[in-house]
Amino acid sequence: MQLRNLVWATSKHDVYLMSHFSVIHWSSLTCRKSEPLNVSGHVAPSEKHPGSLLEGFTQTQASTLSVKDKLLVAGGFQGELICKHLDRPGVSFCSRTTYDDNAITNAIEIYASSSGAVHFIASNNDCGVRDFDMEKFQLSKHFRFPWPVNHTCLSPDGKLLIIVGDNPDGLMVDSQTGKTVMSLRGHLDFSFASSWHPDGLNFATGNQDKTCRVWDVRNLSKSIAVLKGNLGAIRSIRYTSDGQYMAIAEPADFVHVYDVKNGYDKEQEIDFFGEIAGISFSPDTESLFIGVWDRTYGSLLEYGRCRNYSYLDSLI
Repeated sequence: MQLRNLVWATSKHDVYLMSHFSVIHWSSLTCRKSEPLNVSGHVAPSEKHPGSLLEGFTQTQASTLSVKDKLLVAGGFQGELICKHLDRPGVSFCSRTTYDDNAITNAIEIYASSSGAVHFIASNNDCGVRDFDMEKFQLSKHFRFPWPVNHTCLSPDGKLLIIVGDNPDGLMVDSQTGKTVMSLRGHLDFSFASSWHPDGLNFATGNQDKTCRVWDVRNLSKSIAVLKGNLGAIRSIRYTSDGQYMAIAEPADFVHVYDVKNGYDKEQEIDFFGEIAGISFSPDTESLFIGVWDRTYGSLLEYGRCRNYSYLDSLI
């Protein structure tokens, strides 16, 4: 039920995937994999920062992952956050967002603030959204909502947050104050995914009602498109960096790719057998990577845009 957002492509050659208790890095240049982080045993920070748990964690069960700009952040089912700079040895920062029984970290988004400092946003089942400044290694904002938050995404200009969770209505909120700007009404069940188009005018939300709704910030009275899945909830949504395509993933078997420029006409339905752990476009928009989970270990599928997603390029 919680497999999502466990795949991140940081360049056209580099992909990160959570597999069992390891974060695996795959390089298409060398066709080799490495292990930048293993959480099967005891993990403790090698740096000292205020608020960091020096005792660390033991055998963390990862629930979500985010990798960007040489920063890797893994979230756990007990509210754990493990931060590693990929260009430094060891782990930089460990924190537990909450000690609530229902503490799962559902999603993490890494971004650069207007000052250039690296931040990340963590969405949790304790109804909280927390913003961490990784330049100072400090919690900078903490917003609370009436229901568990399954996913949060920040607008390209950094001013707005889309909040979705265990409520049919999503929220658009001010990223500085956490105050609601507008409710998003139209879905029928709980939502699990959201993503902004690079132009900052459109965004998409994915729901357990088996639909992905596309919204326009200039008129939020209703969604401008409703895209339907086949069998299950829409668990992950990703736009290409040029905004031309959008991919959405169901919990298993199906990933749908849409041509955004032509009104979200479906470009390709990718059908395979397996639970989906996440999807990610490469920054050059030429490849779509899909994490496939089989009970314990993850595999990585790559579909090449230059071939219209017509066949499997590689599998590790």
